[in-house]
Amino acid sequence: MITLKSEREIAGMRRSGALLAQTHLGLRKVIKPGISGMDIENFADHFITSHGGTPSEKGFEGYQYATCVCVNDEVAHAEPRKDIILKAGDIVSVDMTIELDGYQSDSCWTYAVGEISPERQHLMEVTKKALYLGIDQAQVGNRLGDIGYAIQHYTEDQEKMGDVRDLIGHGIQPTMHEAPNVPHYGEPGKGLRLKEGMTITIEPMITLGTWEIKSKWTPDEWEYFVTADGTDAAQYEHTIAITKDGPKILTSQDPIADQKYL
Repeated sequence: MITLKSEREIAGMRRSGALLAQTHLGLRKVIKPGISGMDIENFADHFITSHGGTPSEKGFEGYQYATCVCVNDEVAHAEPRKDIILKAGDIVSVDMTIELDGYQSDSCWTYAVGEISPERQHLMEVTKKALYLGIDQAQVGNRLGDIGYAIQHYTEDQEKMGDVRDLIGHGIQPTMHEAPNVPHYGEPGKGLRLKEGMTITIEPMITLGTWEIKSKWTPDEWEYFVTADGTDAAQYEHTIAITKDGPKILTSQDPIADQKYL
């Protein structure tokens, strides 16, 4: 079932999204060479809870952490690990979902660790642009295929990168995973029609090589995903409300850059 949110509910999600955005902004100062994945986890968990929020991922299907922390070729769902030490030149994606006063928000961001290669910098830029191309299509009356096509056409046809198929966006609120599924690939004019009041995530995962991924397992039997060919991956994600005035970003970190979406 897809629930259409009221203005009151969207306002609540925006407050949740603001806390999540502030957590990401704080991580910009934390992420540097020499820290571990667990340092990222500890900062995020403390920041969220000290501001009245709850990490939604904790306890979900047995997951123990507030964050997923993916480094270089890791695509999604990796646990924050104290034995993974970031070094200059790495890229790291941090994905978090939080609940604040009953409202959910979800956002992932990829960070450069120190100075990175031009190739990795370009990957990050392409992935972030792909997110916003998808957001541009999140209009009342458009279809999910319009979002997916905009992302896939840009990343694969124009930039010759891989657009991960097996992990997709989703509806959100009242729980962190709701209908509908939101693929980052597709055909224009196909799929579910977007309606005012829908709240979804758009979260492209883009690679420097193939779009295919494979599973890996941690010692405590948690499954996460890496690129099938060992190339790097990046991910950017926002929580979006579909409104009569266009898509509204509920997890914005930059009100100046995102002015037309707020």
